[in-house]
Amino acid sequence: MIRNFIITAWRNLKSNKVFSFINVFGLAVGLTCCMLISAYLYNELSYDTYADNAKQIYRVALHSNGDNAAADFPNVDIAVGQGIKNAYPEVLATTRMTRMGNVFVKYAGQQFKEESVVLGDPNFLSLFSIPLLAGDTKTALIEPNSMVITKDFEKKYFGNSSGMGKMIIVNNNPTKITGVIDKVPDNSHFHADAFLSLITYAGPKVKQTWSNVGYFTYLLLDKNANPAKLEAAFPQLVAKFVVPETQHDMGVSLAEAQKSVNTFKFFLQPIQSIHLHSATRYEFEANGDIHYIYIFGALALFIMLLACINFTNLSTASSSKRAKEIGIRKVLGSEKNKLVWQFLTESIMLTLLALLFALGLVYMLLPYFNNLAGKNISMGFFLNYGALALEISLTLFVGLIAGIYPALFLSSFKIISILKGGGSSQPANKSGLRGSLIVFQFAISTGLIIATFIVYQQLHYMQNKKLGYDKDQVLVIYDTNTLGNNINAFKQQLLTDSRVVNATISGNVPGTNSMGGTEIYSPDMTNSKGSRSEIQCGIYWVDNAYLPTLGIKLASGRNFFPPSPADSISVIVNEAAIRDLGFGNANPLGKTIVRSGQHHFTIVGVVKDFNYRSAKQNIAPLMMLPSTNSKGAIMVKVKTADVHQLVADIKTKWDSYNASAPFSYSFLDQQYASLYKIEQRTGQIFTSFAIIAVIIASLGLFGLAAFMIRQRVKEIGIRKVLGASTVSITSMLSVEFLKLIVIAALISFPITWFAMYKWLQDFAYRITIQWWVFVAAGLIALLVAGITISFQSIKAALANPVKSLRSE
Repeated sequence: MIRNFIITAWRNLKSNKVFSFINVFGLAVGLTCCMLISAYLYNELSYDTYADNAKQIYRVALHSNGDNAAADFPNVDIAVGQGIKNAYPEVLATTRMTRMGNVFVKYAGQQFKEESVVLGDPNFLSLFSIPLLAGDTKTALIEPNSMVITKDFEKKYFGNSSGMGKMIIVNNNPTKITGVIDKVPDNSHFHADAFLSLITYAGPKVKQTWSNVGYFTYLLLDKNANPAKLEAAFPQLVAKFVVPETQHDMGVSLAEAQKSVNTFKFFLQPIQSIHLHSATRYEFEANGDIHYIYIFGALALFIMLLACINFTNLSTASSSKRAKEIGIRKVLGSEKNKLVWQFLTESIMLTLLALLFALGLVYMLLPYFNNLAGKNISMGFFLNYGALALEISLTLFVGLIAGIYPALFLSSFKIISILKGGGSSQPANKSGLRGSLIVFQFAISTGLIIATFIVYQQLHYMQNKKLGYDKDQVLVIYDTNTLGNNINAFKQQLLTDSRVVNATISGNVPGTNSMGGTEIYSPDMTNSKGSRSEIQCGIYWVDNAYLPTLGIKLASGRNFFPPSPADSISVIVNEAAIRDLGFGNANPLGKTIVRSGQHHFTIVGVVKDFNYRSAKQNIAPLMMLPSTNSKGAIMVKVKTADVHQLVADIKTKWDSYNASAPFSYSFLDQQYASLYKIEQRTGQIFTSFAIIAVIIASLGLFGLAAFMIRQRVKEIGIRKVLGASTVSITSMLSVEFLKLIVIAALISFPITWFAMYKWLQDFAYRITIQWWVFVAAGLIALLVAGITISFQSIKAALANPVKSLRSE
């Protein structure tokens, strides 16, 4: 019997090639989207699960809450981890790592700049269960100037030879390769090409302090430990270690220093939650966002629903063509349950064909999807036993769910009505269910179109917002510290070029995390409680050319003088700092700012607020200190149409100084645009899925319109005989569907507005949602639907009525 079901199903599919293709293609596209998005979600949710004891590992973070500002830091001071372990027996182990920044490595006469080298404790790799291919995990990072490298790093320097035991020069220090790993797993919140022993730079002679930040610190807790209870005990350590340091460093009374117990709070982050739930300013790498997991999960579900709706709509609408088949089967004694299984068999065969088609589409689209999503998902992910079992189960489930209603609907036709030529007991074009399903499809499609518009509007707004500085045609030259004492000579040589407007030496490039941080207060100002306002503040070290080069405007006061002792205690601050320090309408010029409790500076200028970080964040307080030693970069304001030639000429000048690093540069506007990679990726994904959703909905509408019009072919013939024009018939057939599209748009508008309004709340600077976006999306949906329907409507209106009325 099963064989008979399959043979009959196959014959039916072959006899309806066009609509079988629409069903298979729609389901395949839906399954492809669902599979790709599911792979993305699985990858995102599996971050930091690779360690053997991942559920017991926590990162120590810091919440600093000043008078007017609060900040979270993902790293703490050098002594915090070991101090916590010594104090609480439930902490089994602790380990640390910290960034090294740019590192210059020499070997065999070649030199490279490495941007992904970290300092790590001896037990760092073992705590995270990162195995060594060569070397001993327990001893590889014990000695100073020891380094563990990845296979890619090894191949880069040593080719196909082993790097074990060989010596390289790291920042002018001889360093021994003591271990080789394959790589840090892709689904990790940190990545590095090499690990240098932390003791190389942070040996026993380094002061063990608690009140600063910079070391990513992890704790391995006992299985039975209570993280919340451990967190609750941290204020005792603050009182014991941070308060005395604060009193000493800031030169304040014990009572004033004891406020640190309330404003300086350590807390724990499970490592498995870091990637999706931690978004502090100083993360080791840019993390994901749990909100996007919900968004993309909903997208996968909606697109799969669209494909299922297509199947249900087309199957029920095709009832008229199969009515006599069903009637004859019933007359010959076929039972209802066998008819149900017949139609379910056809449904499942369609979905299994769609699965095969979907796997082929996944294979073709996976490289593009990886590039779009920033992932490295392989085809093997979809073909392992577990994945295949899940895919087949999902496909069978979809086949049953999508086919159950058509099966029950078709098998319930009354024999007398069928054999009289009436078809189903309910005319297909009167079906409220099918109309509801079309509304649902186009509501989703219209919502995705609206979301795409808004995402791109917000992205355009952030990228083109007035930042308070000029980012256009500013060339950033990196690694200028390698020029040594020649840096000023190099800058002066650049200024002799007529294409160079100005140049400034500073490692603090807007749009990057290349900045310091501190706590400041003004002894000249007090808050409403009569005490001074202590705030978190960023630090830029700049020269007197910084402001004019970047076009940063002064609100009051003056710029720094050329390098001079007269500015040794001068400071320029932004308007946000003045506001948070409590100056109000008072004149801040000439007033004192105290940094870290000991260093006193006089305010000589106030700059207008500028977005030195992402426009997703509010402008935070910033202080600028005069410096001739901030040599990390030179920013060059240029004015030329031939930028490529200018860059080539600057490279020639660079090479003439025999710098120990290769010429490396970028443009400031490109650096700023890179801050919004996640938003750009979101926009691209929304666009892709909006197009796919519209295509699936249009395919369903095309097939449904064809069946509806086929049922009304005699009616159309009679109307033509009675004098109806082609335009009036086309309009009559189209209006019924277009009404449904209008209803879908009206349902979609408020829901999408609310969802996108909530999404925009994550941005400090955001657009206002405009009414025309909804009108445009609705018109696009109407246009797509109108074009889809018109093919069938015009074809029916132009048909010869003699053919449709011949049987009468």
